[in-house]
Amino acid sequence: MSKVSNAPGHDPQDEVDRIVDAWHEQRPDLDATPMLVFSRITRLARHLDLARRNAFLSHGLEPWEFDVLSALRRAGSPYALTPGVLMGELLVSSGTMTNRIDRLESKGLVERSPSPSDRRAVLVTLTSEGCNKVDSALVSLLEDEQKALEGLTENEQKQLGLLLKPLLLPFDS
Repeated sequence: MSKVSNAPGHDPQDEVDRIVDAWHEQRPDLDATPMLVFSRITRLARHLDLARRNAFLSHGLEPWEFDVLSALRRAGSPYALTPGVLMGELLVSSGTMTNRIDRLESKGLVERSPSPSDRRAVLVTLTSEGCNKVDSALVSLLEDEQKALEGLTENEQKQLGLLLKPLLLPFDS
């Protein structure tokens, strides 16, 4: 692999280009080109995580609170799921889910009620306050994400989404 050029007509170098170039100098026997993709994804994920956190905090929500509330909101009316379904969707343990539901319930964002179809089951339902909070936080998040994508055309955004999908699918299964 050759060094990434910063000559006229070439895109400016970013930190990942400099890292890959340094590895090429130190270990020319290795092909570090996968870092051009995965190091950028990792660095971008860090920046997006901070932006996501700030978008939610501006609405008084922690990221994990948004995740629970948005799972309920996406379920559609009456915006209710069992704790087990929430655990599976959010990939957390039973104890973690119970703690999260307790904390959201104490803030008035969700409520627990017996399931009408199974008395042994409990439903976690989004309150109107929870619905308003998650909806307003979602608007802020999407505005921030649109700003992050401003450097790409609409077609490039679609292409990027399609290119990333096969990389993610093995992790989702």
